[in-house]
Amino acid sequence: MTDTDIAPDPLGTQLFSTMPFTERLGVEVLECGPELVRSRLAWDESRCTLGTAMHGGALMSLADATAAVCAFLNLPEGKQGTTTVESKTNFLRAVRSGHATATAKPLHAGRSFIVVETEIRDDAGKLVAKVTQTQAVL
Repeated sequence: MTDTDIAPDPLGTQLFSTMPFTERLGVEVLECGPELVRSRLAWDESRCTLGTAMHGGALMSLADATAAVCAFLNLPEGKQGTTTVESKTNFLRAVRSGHATATAKPLHAGRSFIVVETEIRDDAGKLVAKVTQTQAVL
């Protein structure tokens, strides 16, 4: 089964829809749970920079939104949200067609901060970017 065969995740779609920018960008939720959140963004000329490569800002937005949902699902009891306070991205290759798929996993879920690691891969499964993000607990 490929990602194109997977129906969008209803809980994830609801959580992502609270971020209008990701909805406008076209992020699609594939899987959503406290241990793993997966989403993807289709390559489109409108999301590219020179040379038909998907823009780094689009990839970072995909990673930020995916990590934010992962952090939200790992909130301590009684807390209501998170906000990104630090994000580090390493770009390793371009996405020139298909989809960029982000997979976010929690590295640390504390009372004040949640650290999430996100990998973005292309349709061939090759690593496109690695993102480590810190979210402040609100």
